[in-house]
Amino acid sequence: MLDGFSTDVLICGAGAAGLTLAIDLARRGVAFRLIDMAEGPFQGSRGKGLQPRSLELFEDLGILDRIFARGGFYPLRRQYSDGGFRDFEMIERREPTPAEPYSRPFMLPQNLTEAVMRERLAEFGQRVEFGRELIGIAQDALGVRARVAAANGEETIRARYLVGADGGRSFVRKAFDIGFPGEAMNVRAVVADLALEGLTRDVWHWWSPTPGTMLTLCPLCGTDLFQLFAPIPMEGDPDLSAGGLTAMISQRTGRRDIIVREVSWCSAYSMNARLADRFQVGRVFLAGDAAHIHPPTGGQGLNTSVQDAYNLGWKLAAVLNGATEKLLGTYEEERRPVAAGVLGLAAKLLAAMGRGEIRRGRDAQEMDLGYPGSTLSLERPARTAGVHAGDRAPDAPCRTAAGHPTRLFNLFQGPHWTLLGYEADREAVPSRTNLRIHCTSAGGDIIDEGGHIRAGYGVRPGDWVLIRPDAYIGAMVCAGEMPALSHYLDDAGLGLVSP
Repeated sequence: MLDGFSTDVLICGAGAAGLTLAIDLARRGVAFRLIDMAEGPFQGSRGKGLQPRSLELFEDLGILDRIFARGGFYPLRRQYSDGGFRDFEMIERREPTPAEPYSRPFMLPQNLTEAVMRERLAEFGQRVEFGRELIGIAQDALGVRARVAAANGEETIRARYLVGADGGRSFVRKAFDIGFPGEAMNVRAVVADLALEGLTRDVWHWWSPTPGTMLTLCPLCGTDLFQLFAPIPMEGDPDLSAGGLTAMISQRTGRRDIIVREVSWCSAYSMNARLADRFQVGRVFLAGDAAHIHPPTGGQGLNTSVQDAYNLGWKLAAVLNGATEKLLGTYEEERRPVAAGVLGLAAKLLAAMGRGEIRRGRDAQEMDLGYPGSTLSLERPARTAGVHAGDRAPDAPCRTAAGHPTRLFNLFQGPHWTLLGYEADREAVPSRTNLRIHCTSAGGDIIDEGGHIRAGYGVRPGDWVLIRPDAYIGAMVCAGEMPALSHYLDDAGLGLVSP
């Protein structure tokens, strides 16, 4: 027991958001339990697109190589019409740059992504507790008391904090009567993972002969399956058997050679766009689909969910290790506006898809989302160009003082803060717990060979850049504003205390 508590954090829901949070807390040494009412792991492809910003996050969590080993990049889209077809890029291609090493989305079915995450969690000696359903919650000034039902009876868990990552029908959200306003998109669709014959796997096949009869079959990287997507009427029960889906495909494509042999997973659902009124009530937080649900267009849902957890994890750990509670208030402050913007984008892309416009650009890749207005963002003086406090921290190739090649992302990787001094005096900043300091000055530990740090950050000699544990820029100050940086670092709300 932890001073009368069963654990520090109870995470309800073991999807992508819950698993991300669990991995982040595990590497920070935070006690937690991760429960899910399902009897076992989710087995469908659902959120198959991983955006470049999420790939950066997965690199930090130590799972990117495993993700790349199991998936692949999106194929060309093949649009069929009038007995012919044409192939074209659906996703805008960009070349990697020193600042942005991952330049396009990657495909891995959600069940395989989550399997990689559970594997990583096991390396920390942790696991998902399946078959445990949250049935009651109460909180007080010190913690949360949760009633959990399982096959072997009921258990009461006393935790300091509770995170509801329990999906669009969130029990946690409803228990605290948190509003979930939004709109029904008046679109219903079938999504299914199919074993079939009659199609090549080198392209994403699209048919849209008339409005409302669109059908797509995408080869799922990392599997032998195809993902079917097809709008259906708002009313009625579609035939989701192998024979029924074969008939639908034949009717919409005009082809009789495409035969569904097996339905691995299938769902018929109505699309909604909704955003929770609050992401926090006292010691209870919402993350992922519990806080926001999106149409699937643009591949935003899973990515926004894991980044919720990435934002919340380090803040929970900091407060549990002595930072003040006000830090937790920045979770809703930062993530709710992002979720609102992503909802708007997904709805816009859904409307564009209805007009036959499918191409995806940079706005769907989540690289430009940030927290410029956050209370955690400090900029002295105000900058007129380049990156700003609150922006994603760019990568850059560089060298160590020993001459070995490295990257800024290597220096950022892990649960710590990073302070980067550009031709600045290392002795000007005292050491602090959970802060790593790197300088490019003479006698410093890194060398900006090629000028990529200077170019990526727009820094001048004497400038300091503070990188948060979630790889966003917390502060940017010039040499004459060191008192402002010291005040930031001394803020008890961050827990960056002197040793």
